[in-house]
Amino acid sequence: MDKKLIVPDGFPYAGSSLKEIISPKDIAARIKELGIEISKHYQKSTPIVIGILNGSVIFVSDLIRVLNINCEVDFIKVESYLGEIKSSGSVRLIKDISLDILNRDILIAEDIIDSGLTLRYLKKHIIKFKPKSIRIISLLKKNQHLNTDIKADWIGFNIDDNFVVGYGLDIKQRFRDLPGIYIVKE
Repeated sequence: MDKKLIVPDGFPYAGSSLKEIISPKDIAARIKELGIEISKHYQKSTPIVIGILNGSVIFVSDLIRVLNINCEVDFIKVESYLGEIKSSGSVRLIKDISLDILNRDILIAEDIIDSGLTLRYLKKHIIKFKPKSIRIISLLKKNQHLNTDIKADWIGFNIDDNFVVGYGLDIKQRFRDLPGIYIVKE
């Protein structure tokens, strides 16, 4: 196995191997499908896609390129993992949006829905700016009981409750560059 696909010493899951569960080809095909659905939904609007940094950057980049509508893009950064591999249970705003979203259609783009706490926090935060609508898209959603009532309007893939990396997802900033989605096999 390529040494790049082994978690290095000094990281959570050190020595573990990575196993691809969603290929780059499958990701691209699913994002194209989502782009068609979202373009139909917003055909009479110019939504603002708000990506959640850092994990959603690759997903947002690929998504907006397949949309057949005009859109604007902004990013917000929150922290809930606090450098760990499990959510801390609290969310902290690091970087706020910069666009005026008053009476605008908003599409929050998330890399993965795990507990739902980040999206619950962001939805409450964004509502303060009085947008016209808020919709949510997530590349991944874990098949587990969410800690919130937040529901995504579009989901790329449902996955089992495993720690995953690649396509923007990381372990302490490593493995974001992998083109597919990988589980960490202990």
